[in-house]
Amino acid sequence: MPATRLGRDFHLLWSAAVSSRFGDALRTPALALLAATLTRDPRLIAAITVAGQLPPLLFGLLGGVYADRWDRRRTMALVDGVRAALVAALAVAIAVDRAGIVTLLLAAFLLAALAALFDAASFALLPSVVSPAALPRANGRLQAGTAVAGGLIGAPAAGAAFALAPALPFALDAVTFALAALLVLALSPLPPAAGHERVVPAPPVRHRRAAARGHAGEDAPGGGTDGRRGSLWAEMTTGLRWLRGNRTLWRVALLTAASNLAISGLLAVLVLHALEVLRVPPAGYGLFTATAILGGVVGALTAGRIAARVGTLPALRAVLAAQTVALAGFALSRHPVWAGLALAVFAAGTSVWNSLWTSYGQQQVPTALLGRVGAAQRMLGLLSAPVGAALAGLVAGAYGTVPVTVAATGTFALVTVAAWRVLRPVAPAPAAHRPTTAAAAVRPGPPASR
Repeated sequence: MPATRLGRDFHLLWSAAVSSRFGDALRTPALALLAATLTRDPRLIAAITVAGQLPPLLFGLLGGVYADRWDRRRTMALVDGVRAALVAALAVAIAVDRAGIVTLLLAAFLLAALAALFDAASFALLPSVVSPAALPRANGRLQAGTAVAGGLIGAPAAGAAFALAPALPFALDAVTFALAALLVLALSPLPPAAGHERVVPAPPVRHRRAAARGHAGEDAPGGGTDGRRGSLWAEMTTGLRWLRGNRTLWRVALLTAASNLAISGLLAVLVLHALEVLRVPPAGYGLFTATAILGGVVGALTAGRIAARVGTLPALRAVLAAQTVALAGFALSRHPVWAGLALAVFAAGTSVWNSLWTSYGQQQVPTALLGRVGAAQRMLGLLSAPVGAALAGLVAGAYGTVPVTVAATGTFALVTVAAWRVLRPVAPAPAAHRPTTAAAAVRPGPPASR
């Protein structure tokens, strides 16, 4: 089979991801619209958003533990089944006029908590569905498909569905969850050993250089197995310790967090900047943001080719440089067309970055740690997002949105300089000591839905 062929199981996973993302795009705006019909208190409406943001930070590492303990395919199907039942119950409550703010808060929190387990399992399963060489292409296809389903199809349809009946978007979302669960169950069963053996944690940070020189290579600490299961807390921190002990992945995670500080701030004021500075008419805002979605799709579809041509780490450095230039153009532009084009280039870079650094981690992390290390990566990346949004709101309230775009550009410039200094390709580990990925252990896993 060609190294880059994706195969039947990947297309099942891709279909599950697209179905699930379409449902998300229907439910998320409908949740905000429903909240606005129940209250005009901005604190309560904002609380629903916060309820959906907290679980990945609170339960992300725990989700990674169980993604490594349990069969990942069945875990994903079970989580989607539970989410289908939860959203269906919410749709019924809305239809009979029994859904209040507390109900919406609880639903948002529970769905996000379940997503923490689902995302950890999906990150860990993908390397067992496609070959290592195909991971950048596979992740790009997933990002492109979910972007189209969510941004170009689902989001515009959400308002129309809500106008027909407030319960309709939630009922449709329940159907997409159920369909995604069935698609995941249709995957070829994996051997029990694939992805579930125990792994010795990475050595403490102060010893990682010595350990790297002695065995697994500088970027592959903690690759052995011992068959033992530690305490829940020890397993929750194993992913963080392993990530901290891997020089390249740790640096990429920190660069991602720094980038998210700027991205979150920019997104927080984007609508105000478009309306007040770029003079985008309210009716044209959807078209303006669609340029970013299209740019993201293009970036996702080209990520695999870029990695194959120049290598993953050089590509990550080049992407940051291109995004810095695009952000500078966006900050300087006062015309919606030029700003939209700059935003499209920036979004394309974001898709390439996400596809490549996800693939790189999936290729480097030992199979039995994929869930926990992936959860640790996501948690680190998400920590800076609320800070960026809060700072952007404060700055924009005092000085307007232009300083926020300038600060975002400056942040990306600093991140780019740091990346060119610290992201250097390293010599591959000897074949006998390379970490065992799922793709190396079994047949050539699923999407990062939600």
